[in-house]
Amino acid sequence: MNWITNYVRPRINSIFSRREVPENLWRKCDECGTMLFHRELSDNLNVCNNCGHHMHITPRDRFLALFDSGVFTEVAVPEPLADPLKFRDQKRYPDRMKAAQKKTSEKEAMLVAVGEIGRTPIVAAAQDFSFMGGSMGMFVGNAIIAAAEEAVKLKRPLVLFSAAGGARMQEGILSLMQMPRTTVAVQMLKEAGLPYIVVLTHPTTGGVTASYAMLGDVHISEPNALICFAGPRVIEQTIREKLPEGFQRAEYLLDHGMLDRVTPRTEMRAELITITRMLLGLSPQIVGDLPAPDEDAKAANGADDAAETSSADS
Repeated sequence: MNWITNYVRPRINSIFSRREVPENLWRKCDECGTMLFHRELSDNLNVCNNCGHHMHITPRDRFLALFDSGVFTEVAVPEPLADPLKFRDQKRYPDRMKAAQKKTSEKEAMLVAVGEIGRTPIVAAAQDFSFMGGSMGMFVGNAIIAAAEEAVKLKRPLVLFSAAGGARMQEGILSLMQMPRTTVAVQMLKEAGLPYIVVLTHPTTGGVTASYAMLGDVHISEPNALICFAGPRVIEQTIREKLPEGFQRAEYLLDHGMLDRVTPRTEMRAELITITRMLLGLSPQIVGDLPAPDEDAKAANGADDAAETSSADS
């Protein structure tokens, strides 16, 4: 053994040895195939920098970007029966729930929170499509009712982000019952004179579009989101005809009067601030941390300006 064996050879091996790169550092865009660095993708709210494709984003990450300084408080949602129908297909329903909870690190398919956007207090609810397809079960119904009740109690508007494949088949008719329940919850907001804004994300389908997702005062969508009751493939197989290009996508629905706006995710926060303040009859948002000047201050400033102008003329 000598210094070549003990020092030089390990040094050479360390230089030329292949370093392992974690697989989660890069993500491939589903639309254009561009490899995107995970930090840049996260900073851009999971929107492709190359083609603008909107990828999946979790409700928690969405709320971190939506609320001022990422600060929000979760609203407790009543727990429904764990397995009311004792449903079993390839797996038992409780086993599917445990797998979804482990995959998403969330309790269920909807998150409800309160906070401020642009100094405007709101209540927000968001569905997670990665949790069993964002399916509408009893918990989702309870979450929307809890969000509506919280909004009425605090006298705040409700902003809901929808993303679902429809009703949850493992809960059968109990899942379908959430359609009238959530409709009643929306009616509570309307009777209280509070705005209800729906942001439809990809995809929003099934019984969700037949209930709370299409009952808003304002309907906004992310670009190219699929919004429908029955999917295009089912319709084509039924009518045996080719559907128009872009059928049931956000831009198509906007052109045909089903939506009010199609807004990119990176611009959604500013859009929601403007709309909520407009519906609440508030003044436009003050950019920055300075408070709005009061009337006495504005009057004093006006008098000073007039005095300066008259002295300059003399």
